[in-house]
Amino acid sequence: METRKHLFCLCALFLTLFIVNTYESSAQEDIFGIERKIKPRKSDNEVGNAFRNAVSNFSFELSSGAGFHQYQLDFLSEEPENYPITDLQTMEAPEFSGPDTTLYRSTGHAYPVNLGVRLNLFDLISIGGGDGREWGSIDRLTGKGYSFALEQEKYTYDKIYGTVGLVLWDSRKRISFLRWRYRKYSESNLSVQAQLRQRARQHYPWRLTLEGEFGSMTFRKSLDTQLAVNQGYYGVGLRIERDLGEYSKVFIKPAVEFRPYDYNMVDPVEIQGVKQSLYTVQLGVSISLPGAKRCKIPGCKVVMKHLHDGVEYRGSSIFKRQNRKVGEWYGN
Repeated sequence: METRKHLFCLCALFLTLFIVNTYESSAQEDIFGIERKIKPRKSDNEVGNAFRNAVSNFSFELSSGAGFHQYQLDFLSEEPENYPITDLQTMEAPEFSGPDTTLYRSTGHAYPVNLGVRLNLFDLISIGGGDGREWGSIDRLTGKGYSFALEQEKYTYDKIYGTVGLVLWDSRKRISFLRWRYRKYSESNLSVQAQLRQRARQHYPWRLTLEGEFGSMTFRKSLDTQLAVNQGYYGVGLRIERDLGEYSKVFIKPAVEFRPYDYNMVDPVEIQGVKQSLYTVQLGVSISLPGAKRCKIPGCKVVMKHLHDGVEYRGSSIFKRQNRKVGEWYGN
C-alpha cells in the first residue's frame, strides 16, 4: 500500500508538471536567427504545439553498474541464545549468561539496473523517477568473535524511486564563468572581447548535476525470511553527463544509498535494526523526446533546424547535434 502511494504521488507530480511546463529554451546557437527572433511552432495547431513543447522536456534513461555494500546489524537481545549465532572458534552455539549487545558487520557486491524518466525544468532543476532491480551477495555477519547466520548469501531487490537534481555546471554556467574571468579587461579591447565571444560560442557538451534519490524497496529474493522493509531509503549522487546530440547523452553516476531494514524475531518478540550502505558507479544512456518533427519534405537537404510554413522541423537524427557548423555536416 505504501509503495502504491509513492507511485501515485510521483505520477501526479509528473502529470502536473507536464501540463504546466510548455516551453524549453534552446541551449544551442542558431546562426540563421530562426530561434532568436521568433518562438518557433512545433505543429500546425495549438494543441499539438503545446504538447510537443511539453514532451521535449522529458527523457528516458537506462543505466547499470556495480557497487560495494556494507551491512550492519545492531544486535541487542535479552535472549541471544534463540538467535542463529555461532562462535567462530568452536563453530558451535555460544553460551550466553545474560543479555548481549554486539555489532555485526559484513560486506558484499551489488549490480543494479535502473529504467527511469526525467523532466528538465529550465535547465536548472530536474526531477525524475523509475523502477530498478538489484542483484547482490553478502558475506557472513561477524562481530566479537561471533557469526550471525542469514538464510541466504544472495539477494534480489526491486525498488521504485524518485530523484531531484540541481545542475551545478553546464554550458550556461561556463559562459558566466568566462565572463567573470574576462571582467578585468576593458570592453574597448577588441581582441580580448573577440576571444571571449569565440570561447563562449564553442559547443560545450558537459553537465554536472547533484542528485538526491528516495524510494521504497521490495524483496524479490530476500537474504532471510525474518528481514522486512518498513521504511524508505535515501541517497545522493553526482551525475556527469556528456551530450551526444541535443536529444541523446551518456552519463556516469557515482552514488551512495542508505537503506534501513528490520530483523523481526518471533520468539522472543524483538526487532533488530539492520542498515545497508550501498556505494555504486553506474553508466547510462538518456534519450530525450524531440519536440520538432524530422523533416521529410522532398528535396529539402537542410541539416539544421528550419521552418516550413511557420513550423519548425529538424534535419538531423536525434543522435546528432542539430545546429552544426561548417565541417560537422557530414551524415544526417
